[in-house]
Amino acid sequence: MKQTKQLTSIIEREGDGYVSLCPELDISTQGDTIEEARNNLIEALQLFLK
Repeated sequence: MKQTKQLTSIIEREGDGYVSLCPELDISTQGDTIEEARNNLIEALQLFLK
């Protein structure tokens, strides 16, 4: 059975790119666009939770 969990995502502009943060798990990533930063955070969270 697949378990669903809701987490917070904060995305802020930093320099020429964006930083995304999940404060509950203290995981952050970056990207050139908001979409890239978001997708990178999703991937990092999936790897962390495996």
